[in-house]
Amino acid sequence: MILNNNRIDFQTALSLYDMDFFELGEMADKKRQELHGKKTYFNINRHINPTNVCADVCKFCAYSATRKNPNQYTMDHEEILRVVADIDKRGAKEVHIVSAHNPNVTLEWYLGIFKKIKAAYPHMHIKALTAAEVDFLSRHHGLSYDEVLDLMIENGVDSMPGGGAEIFDEKVRDFICKGKVTSDQWFEIHRKWHERGRKSNVTMLFGHVESRENRIDHMMRIRALQDETGGFNCFIPLVYQTENNYLNIKAPITANEILKTMAVARLVLDNVLNLKAYWVTSTVNLALVAQEFGANDLDGTIEKESINSAAGAKSANGVDLHDFTALIKNSGFTPVERDSVYNEIRVW
Repeated sequence: MILNNNRIDFQTALSLYDMDFFELGEMADKKRQELHGKKTYFNINRHINPTNVCADVCKFCAYSATRKNPNQYTMDHEEILRVVADIDKRGAKEVHIVSAHNPNVTLEWYLGIFKKIKAAYPHMHIKALTAAEVDFLSRHHGLSYDEVLDLMIENGVDSMPGGGAEIFDEKVRDFICKGKVTSDQWFEIHRKWHERGRKSNVTMLFGHVESRENRIDHMMRIRALQDETGGFNCFIPLVYQTENNYLNIKAPITANEILKTMAVARLVLDNVLNLKAYWVTSTVNLALVAQEFGANDLDGTIEKESINSAAGAKSANGVDLHDFTALIKNSGFTPVERDSVYNEIRVW
């Protein structure tokens, strides 16, 4: 059924996990090559996490200063603009800005920086504000989702990241991130964003307390909205990081299970063109192996990353551009620099 390119239903998707590991990988790789050949996409980008002060208490988070991290910080606009000035000199095409949910700053603090970046660097793509942040700003400042999204566009935001999705099953959400944006709200926000002609990504946090059934349900919900709007650029399975948080998961998920999940995602999400192996949460080496299990994207050079590195990921200082492209080539793939919405810029 799968080889005949029929759409995969829930039970078939679940059964893929029980296939021979290498046969599953071959099926996903066949699909990947039909879509992208041997191209592996990346961009030259910088992650900025302007504050770690958070009103929420997600059990999986090691970044928030309101839990185990006692070192609170909130950057001012001048600090952020200095970072953007620096990365612009070195050819970055995207700035990716996500934060904690800080109740102690103004709406202008959140939105004003985008306007300042866009005014100074109109060519810089601003990917900013997860659906969880949109929901927080809506509740905290008494605005509708429509009003927050319109303000984002007015102030220069080009696309939305996929964070805050975690796992869409509400029982799991209640356990790992109770009080945060619900799955229905997450989809409402992204639907509204897509209706404005804008693109976004979608993530899935896996390797903690969720089941395989939860992962398949998550993918099926993504596929349904993509059928409706076509607004998702990319699906990004994020590997849960085990250190410094309150879930107390003793052993990390295996590489075998990570690669199986990548392959299943490539086969189930027939309408989401790109599948990202986010090297920050999986390591660069495993993300490169994932390119043979359906993935076709690695994210980017990043330069600095605070959220996942707080939980043990080896991503605090990003990766050198030339090392990055060399690793992709040595893995048998063609490095293709892209912009934030997957227009090709340069084949390395």
